[in-house]
Amino acid sequence: MTGGRRPNVLLIFADQQRWDTLGVNGSPMELMPNLDRLAREGTRFLLPITSQPVCAPARAYLLTGQYATTHGVWRNGLGLTGHERTLASSFGEAGYQTGYIGKWHLAPKECGPGPVPPVHRGGFAGLWEAANVLEFTSQPFETVLYDANDDEIRPPGYRVDAMTDRAIDFLRRARREPFFLMISYLEPHHQNDVDRYVAPEGYEARYANPFVPPDLRPLPGNWGAQLPGYYGCIKSLDENVGRLLATLEEQGLAEDTIVVYTADHGCHFRTRNQEYKRSAHDSSLRVPLVIWGPGFNRRQIVPEPVGLVDIAPTLLKVAGVAIPETMQGRSMLPLIAREAREWPEEVFVQISESMTGRALRTERWTYCSMSPERGARAAGSDVYVESHLYDNFADPHQHVNLVGRSQYKDVANHLRERLRARIIAAGEPEPVIRELGVNAPP
Repeated sequence: MTGGRRPNVLLIFADQQRWDTLGVNGSPMELMPNLDRLAREGTRFLLPITSQPVCAPARAYLLTGQYATTHGVWRNGLGLTGHERTLASSFGEAGYQTGYIGKWHLAPKECGPGPVPPVHRGGFAGLWEAANVLEFTSQPFETVLYDANDDEIRPPGYRVDAMTDRAIDFLRRARREPFFLMISYLEPHHQNDVDRYVAPEGYEARYANPFVPPDLRPLPGNWGAQLPGYYGCIKSLDENVGRLLATLEEQGLAEDTIVVYTADHGCHFRTRNQEYKRSAHDSSLRVPLVIWGPGFNRRQIVPEPVGLVDIAPTLLKVAGVAIPETMQGRSMLPLIAREAREWPEEVFVQISESMTGRALRTERWTYCSMSPERGARAAGSDVYVESHLYDNFADPHQHVNLVGRSQYKDVANHLRERLRARIIAAGEPEPVIRELGVNAPP
């Protein structure tokens, strides 16, 4: 920071972007040179894990710093009530301008896909140009947003470019007090009505012979047809990151602005279940996370696992804004300063819609259990059964499920107790977690 100013915060949020699409994270496709530069100059996280691998719950985690069974948005179609303490409300109370552009997905289903009533806007009280379910109000070349008065906004061009234009306009008009601006892109999420990843004209053809991530290669799915468009969308995102960075420089804001880039969940291209996410695999859980700017430009990598739930308290802490007691995430600043004495060895994950599940991702292990009784449409359960165990050191692409194997019994026992403890710590009732094939009474 310069002149003792509180930092601005620009939060860039992608939808359904895999962690390994960044060059610094191993992609050979050169899709994101702008973000790769930020990652090298700033702070890059090796194991950022979504706390819920589906759109609405993950967004609520990010904004409230709470687990889904606390904030209540444990599946799509549920919404924030308006009583939550959020990242936006906390910044707003501290005197920040707040702004939101793009996909929201946090108003109740009965509000419809378009305008979002003020009570459901998560504390954003300044600029508002959004649609509740953007994929249902717009097309890749026909963007439809709604302003604070519920009037339509139809910016021209490709959707990522159009939304970036709106964000650039905000940055050029930003007043002297600090701002918190969140731009929530739909891309690289597929366009639902055509079930395709629609890139700008000509971009899909650039990646007609794409690199195929090793976790996908041996598995049936639709990655063969869909990777070129997916990569084209991500290339467009990075070009627009470059435009945002250029605007910060042009306006003299770069030295005072923290830029965060992350996503709600990853994408497994129908290799792990019947659609794109909602599973305990890294292709669903692992997301990009780069933070750049004052306090973060350390040219460093954070190896510990962190969750989306930890981002809100981190940003409030670095800005000197009080962290609400309601937040269950932790500030990552001690990790970044390499001063953390106690940090969880795992990220706790709640899974819905494909199953009612609970999971842990440690540096080495992925461990998941699912309810045998509640199906896929319950917030939680009092009984779970082990369903997945992966050794991510020996099997980084998670092709061999070790659950139930006798030689991993001690590992499973240890992870089971850690999972039970994390479920309780999240505020849920203590569950029974059964070993695979053990029908002990609840």
